[in-house]
Amino acid sequence: MNSRRAISAMKWYIEFLDTRILSQSGAGMHTSLSSLTTSNLILFFSWQLIFPNSSRATAPQPPQEIKNVLFIIADDLRANVLGCYGDPFCKTPNIDKLARSGMLFERAYCQGTSCGPSRRSLMFSRYQGTGKVNMGQYFRENGWYTARVGKIYHMRVPGDIIAGTNGEDIASSWTERFNSPGLEAHTPGDYACLNLNIFTDDLEARESTKMPNRMFVTVQYDGDGSDQPDYKSANKAVDLLRKHQNEPFFLAVGLVRPHYPMVAPREYFKPYPWQEMKLPAQQTDDLKDIPKLGKAKTISATNPIGKHPDNQRRMWSGYYASVSFMDEQVGKIIDELDALGLRDSTAIVFTSDHGYHLGDHQFWQKSNLHEQVLRVPLVMSVPNLPSGTSDAIVELVDIYPTVCALTGQRAPNELQGTSLVPLLTKAANQVKPGALSFNNGFSLRTPNWHYMRYKDGTRELYDMKTDPGEFTNLADTEEFSPRSKQMEKILQTRLDGIGIQAKNQTSKQRKSENQKQKPATSSK
Repeated sequence: MNSRRAISAMKWYIEFLDTRILSQSGAGMHTSLSSLTTSNLILFFSWQLIFPNSSRATAPQPPQEIKNVLFIIADDLRANVLGCYGDPFCKTPNIDKLARSGMLFERAYCQGTSCGPSRRSLMFSRYQGTGKVNMGQYFRENGWYTARVGKIYHMRVPGDIIAGTNGEDIASSWTERFNSPGLEAHTPGDYACLNLNIFTDDLEARESTKMPNRMFVTVQYDGDGSDQPDYKSANKAVDLLRKHQNEPFFLAVGLVRPHYPMVAPREYFKPYPWQEMKLPAQQTDDLKDIPKLGKAKTISATNPIGKHPDNQRRMWSGYYASVSFMDEQVGKIIDELDALGLRDSTAIVFTSDHGYHLGDHQFWQKSNLHEQVLRVPLVMSVPNLPSGTSDAIVELVDIYPTVCALTGQRAPNELQGTSLVPLLTKAANQVKPGALSFNNGFSLRTPNWHYMRYKDGTRELYDMKTDPGEFTNLADTEEFSPRSKQMEKILQTRLDGIGIQAKNQTSKQRKSENQKQKPATSSK
């Protein structure tokens, strides 16, 4: 490591320690470790080299005999609808069972906030853009059989699903690849376009590919689900497990539910009567302190869905039904892995590309920097490693270096993620100070705080301990000005460390910071 990179690493670690200090301090804290001079930094890190156990655990050894990787990714799945993440209504017995057998990460965050950017990011372990070697390609070039079933890189849903096409898939990733077509909104059955309050079984004039209201479509029908893309993906995955059980494999299975249209057999809707669905809590004038660039494109106040509260409940019913159907496919795949005796040699990763708004803050869909979009489920079940729950902040870019470490491979130097093996082995309780996400600007999520800075210089800051719903923006209050400045400094250090150049402050932001700020009110 050259001197410049060494100093950068030192400063990054100091910022890491700053977040730990700040999490236990008042909002008005003005001093921090990052005020140390370069000479003091060198002295500090010399001490760390001499006494490495004074602030971090000894690096763990990777587990032995992990020959295979089963990677399952859902689409548009927010973490808090799974039973294992605390939802009391949604039935997800198979994912819950997987979580009990592995490590459940409570604070996992995506980097991209829509399908394309997020999936590229996790497959290349790059915060933005791509690198030289993606995760599937790396395993393939090192002797593994690699296969894609369904949606791993971006596919238009429903467009590419109906057409059975590859979308933005990268062929170099795979030994083989398989698409799972389906009729989507055109599935015969009870169709609803909920924001337009349309209910029909007519197959004509249904909202579908590229149509403006397709995200509010549900279809429930009489059938066993065998015509659905996720059912087909699970069956193909089972076939490939049987066929390739005697060779190392990296099997990536992309399930498209609960992404719209929310289509499932009627039996999956029955446990979720719309009349019993609870809508997200709202607060008066909630949107007043959210900057323009922080607002979702689809908002109840400007979309017809806002006129139909019962249909908002039907959206939740359809979402839950889709999640339960997807969960059953996950169970089918893992049950086959067990039946073949492969569980003891296979690392299983389950996650989603990002979360989803279902009326939170009156917001719908994704492409937003608030918690419901950024937080994703992440479960890793690894043979001979302990099960449990981790509260550490982790990112989807961490998956690639982690599966490399688990299978005894050296991760490519270009990867920007961090191996989670220290967390999986419980040799450490954290590996990074916070998570970065990108949409119209930047988000930094630390254990107790969430800070967003947008392209126009506007900001949001939330105390996630006292305000987990993100209702009171503290960014421009005098009381929390030191906290905002500290979070901005940490954010900028992280961005510098990964080579992302943020635009200069706008005159609006400079003016805002120079003016006397008003304290935040306690509630809205």
